Amino acid sequence: MEGLIPVLNSIDSFMWGPPLITLLVGTGIYLTIRLGLIQVFRLPLALSLIFRAKNKGEGDVSSFKALCVALAATVGTGNIVGVATAVKVGGPGAIFWMWVAAFFGMATKYAEGLLAVKYRSKDEKGEVAGGPMFYIKNGMGAKWTPLATFFAIACVLVAFFGIGTFPQVNAIVDSMKIAFDLPIGVTDGIITILIAAITIGGLQSISRVADKIVPIMAVIYVIVSIVLIALNIDKVPSAISLIITSAFNGHAAVGGFAGSTIMMAMQNGIARGVFSNESGLGSAPIAAAAAKTKWPAEQGLISMTGTFIDTIIICSMTGLALVLTGVWNGDAAGAMMTTNAFASVFGDIGAKLLTISLVLFAFTTILGWNYYGERAVIYLTGTKGVMPYRIIFIILIASGAFLKLEAIWILADIVNGLMAIPNLIALIALAGVIVSETQIYMEHRKKGELD
Repeated sequence: MEGLIPVLNSIDSFMWGPPLITLLVGTGIYLTIRLGLIQVFRLPLALSLIFRAKNKGEGDVSSFKALCVALAATVGTGNIVGVATAVKVGGPGAIFWMWVAAFFGMATKYAEGLLAVKYRSKDEKGEVAGGPMFYIKNGMGAKWTPLATFFAIACVLVAFFGIGTFPQVNAIVDSMKIAFDLPIGVTDGIITILIAAITIGGLQSISRVADKIVPIMAVIYVIVSIVLIALNIDKVPSAISLIITSAFNGHAAVGGFAGSTIMMAMQNGIARGVFSNESGLGSAPIAAAAAKTKWPAEQGLISMTGTFIDTIIICSMTGLALVLTGVWNGDAAGAMMTTNAFASVFGDIGAKLLTISLVLFAFTTILGWNYYGERAVIYLTGTKGVMPYRIIFIILIASGAFLKLEAIWILADIVNGLMAIPNLIALIALAGVIVSETQIYMEHRKKGELD
């Protein structure tokens, strides 16, 4: 296994290097141009639709619940640990490039949500099934079925070994041990029981939990962060100036920080931003497909707000906390860096509040990815594969706290990248459909004919 690590590291570096990042951001830029800066001119409409969508079309859950399931999966350790990691390696400038990735990623997420509803179908139980595997096969044609299958397999692997299990479980048990001295085995047992109880109930159960926890956890984290920023309000202009100048000049070594180049800031900011909001990975459209709506573009707009909330709001809060408190140039890294930022302002209570946020973020990510993997399994095997999948997923959650193999983490990063490739190919190939559906929706909206 040890001999595999250098090989896997090389594949991982290539996978998340310039080729994939260029494809991810390039697709977002292309869609932004084709859609006429939709993420700017239609953002107020998109935000209003979160609560005002009609929910009259075919689907299994409301548009709001579909968004909450998607946010449950995306708002995770990447918002706390991922931002800190990007800043530790790339400097404050990484935050700027995270914003850039999110800005263009909003157009990508819009396109994903639209296509998910446009090409969704029903499974054997009559439940809605959708996502990249369906818009690849149904939108691009039957000859592209192998690409759809490739996506579904990669999605299951990510659910089992990537974002869906080990990183989240480890983050929960380690943070509870540090903050509350709770034994790892106890925390892991509680997580396993809760996940088993919720996921056995399928989408309805997951969405009920998600639409309760996600808004609460996001609001708590944002409020605490706003207080931190308000207490350092005099430093905000210089912090933003540092973020922007470092993005284009790099940053020399200072304190415990090793120094960074422009390329390091750009690569880490974009890669961690994409990892956090998942724009282009093809995960969120699996949840979007289940929304009750007649209009693909409507769910596209609602999906777009997911990237705005995840990165422009939540990740920015973390980034500003790191820069304002100065912990970015200290010796700490990852979750400990963010913990130090909150503890420097709020003391021990700040560290505990951050731990609670991290636990909620990670827990809901597990739920969201359990659902994504399940829909991919149904695409590959039919509903007969659901129960075996759930059992394996629960076993992996139970064992996740005790697995520390470095190779598993690197492999997780690789399969995350493998998911994105077929999805991005489909988004580019179906750009004409995306533009056409957008025009149809906007024309009907203008005439008041959406009911």
